[in-house]
Amino acid sequence: MHIVIPDDYQDVIRSLDCFARLRDSGHSVELFHDAESDPQRLAERFASADALVLTRERTRIDEALLVRLPKLKLISQTGKIAAHLDLDACTRRGVAVAEGRGSPIAPAELAWTLILNARRRLLPAIAAFREGRWQTNIGERLAGLTLGIWGYGKIGQRLARYAQAFEMPVLVWGSEASRQAAVAHGHRAAASREAFFAEADVLSLNLRLSPSTQHIVGFDDLARMKPDALLVNVSRAELIAPDALLRALDAGRPGFAALDVFEQEPILDPTHPLPNHPRVLCTPHLGYVEKHGYELYFGDAFDNLLAFFAGQPLNLANPQVLAER
Repeated sequence: MHIVIPDDYQDVIRSLDCFARLRDSGHSVELFHDAESDPQRLAERFASADALVLTRERTRIDEALLVRLPKLKLISQTGKIAAHLDLDACTRRGVAVAEGRGSPIAPAELAWTLILNARRRLLPAIAAFREGRWQTNIGERLAGLTLGIWGYGKIGQRLARYAQAFEMPVLVWGSEASRQAAVAHGHRAAASREAFFAEADVLSLNLRLSPSTQHIVGFDDLARMKPDALLVNVSRAELIAPDALLRALDAGRPGFAALDVFEQEPILDPTHPLPNHPRVLCTPHLGYVEKHGYELYFGDAFDNLLAFFAGQPLNLANPQVLAER
């Protein structure tokens, strides 16, 4: 079988330990290392593929593309399926989709890295130091500040434990189940959505993107934040309404933002307003991009692929396609 792996931006997949399973399987493997979104180019690249291995949500798979890939039998997804992949269209076209697991560890660690760097203003201090200037700014500690967490799932709970180690009280907003779990863990549930945004000194969005959460955070929410508060988003950019964050920052509330996710990725424009904003700290969607996480994500994807072509499919999101063959 011919396996195609797009969007290997760093040319790192071949260096993973788990890649040996695929390399030694007897299947042919083709990797692409750029970010391609043009449907015509994708159709050309994938035309000979029996299977695709997708890196999270970097490649959009819709019916218009699938129609042009009659040879495709399997999509092996790293992590969970999200809005980038039309599962119903895959099922209609007879393409099986296998999905893997996720891990909260690397995204939570990156979120905390952003929080520490943003509050202590480390990047401008380091940049000035490299230019020969000494102690040009002043940051702020975390102890005593309130960490607001919207979405008390695996990542949110991990952040709450980090906050306790840094002597930060935790304030949670989200579903009733999330608020109850937070209280059971010794934290405080916000009295209202308005109070949540108004009281948090550091506010982290940790929601999954779905039709019900898309653009759930609006300008009015952000305008309730303190003028020295920090908004952190390592989940999905589309949780925030278009342009709401830049408008809010320019209006002075919140005072700062730390972002790992963007509406259009990758960002290759050096003049993009968010990475260039003086009160925004940006990273290029590194939350899950970490060696141990990659070993988990791609290890699952390769195992699911090999099992499928060995006639023993695992973890199919649309097993009904097998009955239709």
